[in-house]
Amino acid sequence: MISSEARFVAAVSEAKEADAGWKALAGLAGSVVGHKLFTVMTVDIPAGLVRRAYSNRPAEYPTSGTKPLLGNTGDWFETVFNQRRTFVANAIEDIAKVFPDHELIASLGCGSVINLPVVLGGDLVAAINLLDATGHYTPERVAAAEALLAIPARLCCALALRFDARAEEPA
Repeated sequence: MISSEARFVAAVSEAKEADAGWKALAGLAGSVVGHKLFTVMTVDIPAGLVRRAYSNRPAEYPTSGTKPLLGNTGDWFETVFNQRRTFVANAIEDIAKVFPDHELIASLGCGSVINLPVVLGGDLVAAINLLDATGHYTPERVAAAEALLAIPARLCCALALRFDARAEEPA
C-alpha cells in the first residue's frame, strides 16, 4: 500500500502545472486532517493582492481574479497576515465573524476552518485553507496540520512560483 506522503511526492515530482501540486497537497491534507473544502490563496503583499489559486470546489469557490488586501482587519488578518500563525475557528458563528461568505461555507456542511500561512524567503506567499464539519479541527488535528503540511505547502508554493515564472518568460 502506498502512503499518502509517497503519493504526494510522486504527484509533485510529475507535476507539469501548479494545479497538480495543489491537488496533491489537497490529497495529503485530506489524509492528514481531513477537509470538505480545500483552497489556496496566494498573496502578493507588495501589490496588495490575494488570489484564489486552487479550489477543490471550483463551482462554489472559483479560481479567478484577484482581491485587494486593503481594508482587511480583525483577528483573522492579524493572526494569518501579521503574526503568520495558524487561524482556527470551530463553529460557524466564529467563522461568520471573519468571513462574509459564512452562509456558503455552512451550506457546504462546513463549520470549522484552519488557515495555514505559508512563508518563503521571509515573505507570506499563501494561505492554505481547510474547512470541515463543526468542531472538526481539534488541537491534535491542528498540530498535525502544522507539523505535516508546512513543508509540503512550501514545496507546492515554490512549484507554483516556478510555473508562474516560466509562463512570464518570453517565447
